[in-house]
Amino acid sequence: MTKANDNALNDLEKQNFGDLPIAENEDVEFSEELADEDDRVANERAAQADKRVKGSAENGQS
Repeated sequence: MTKANDNALNDLEKQNFGDLPIAENEDVEFSEELADEDDRVANERAAQADKRVKGSAENGQS
């Protein structure tokens, strides 16, 4: 790792990321009428990921 990379990493470590929004609360428009197959697949994958995250949180895993 170079000195510049090391400094950038240190700067990131000093930042407080606790105020970042949680992805589940993002306001994203989705129109079934305008969606193509890739959009439908992505929407389903996102729903499955949300279930996994919720299941992990309920089981006390982080």
